[in-house]
Amino acid sequence: MDTPAVRVRGLRKTYGDVVAVDGLDLEVSRGECFGLLGPNGAGKTTTIEICEGLTEPDGGEVEVLGQRWRDDPAGLRQHLGIQLQETQLAEKLTVEETVRLFRSFFRNGPATEHVIGLVRLQEKGRSRVGTLSGGQKQRLALACALVGDPELLFLDEPTTGLDPQARRQLWDLIDELRRAGRSIILTTHYMEEAEQLCERVGIMDHGKVIALGSPRELVASMGADHVVEFSTDGAGPDGARLDPLALGALEGVRDVQADDGTVRLQVTRLHQAVPALLAELNRQGVPLAELRTHSATLEDVFVGLTGRHLRDE
Repeated sequence: MDTPAVRVRGLRKTYGDVVAVDGLDLEVSRGECFGLLGPNGAGKTTTIEICEGLTEPDGGEVEVLGQRWRDDPAGLRQHLGIQLQETQLAEKLTVEETVRLFRSFFRNGPATEHVIGLVRLQEKGRSRVGTLSGGQKQRLALACALVGDPELLFLDEPTTGLDPQARRQLWDLIDELRRAGRSIILTTHYMEEAEQLCERVGIMDHGKVIALGSPRELVASMGADHVVEFSTDGAGPDGARLDPLALGALEGVRDVQADDGTVRLQVTRLHQAVPALLAELNRQGVPLAELRTHSATLEDVFVGLTGRHLRDE
């Protein structure tokens, strides 16, 4: 269909004096896995809850699958699958009973056994929810979102709190859904998750999208292939202290940020920047305490835009 999966224009939501969403514009294509990144408090969950029809906006327009919530909310919900940030399920029900209950809310959809198989919980079908591990509960929550065979799937921080193995298992399931052609909107503050799963991402901060594009495009927009992070042992023997401004003139360095004792350099030519940095520290008489390098990531894009990390509280 020509209409996007989600179209948002001028979206705004406040809670008292707090502006959660501030004039947001956003469009998600059909069949796309789109990621919303940002730290806690950036407005991701509020935006998603408005799109899901769970929260009323203060202003702006929202279209989901070409429809507006005020026209036919019950009919629209038949085409959506929603996994909330925290899903509270009845712990004394079994996995089969839980999926069957959620399946009863939809007119159409696959059989209970098929959905349980999709999320690889066949061996836990008769187990009570209270006995499941954290990763298994997240897979069950995903199953409950799939029971209506949704055209559009909302996943709000689906892997928060999971161990690395459980997180990657859930990534595999989400990737299978994406390759099957479902439209997916995913919120996360794990940049690696977005890089792994999403064709496009929007980075949110203070209720606005401050960057939009594919993970590769956003990283390329930095104009730097690598990041060098280092800290010093404070003043040198003669009392010399680091002058970060002098680092910006070093060969291969594109940008310099100093924060709480750590200096970050965005560099285009790592093999030139690191020797130049070491020589400059020696010239300034400042002892090096620690040095790390890595290829540029979405995390670095966010830090470059906002001066803080994706997972900052």
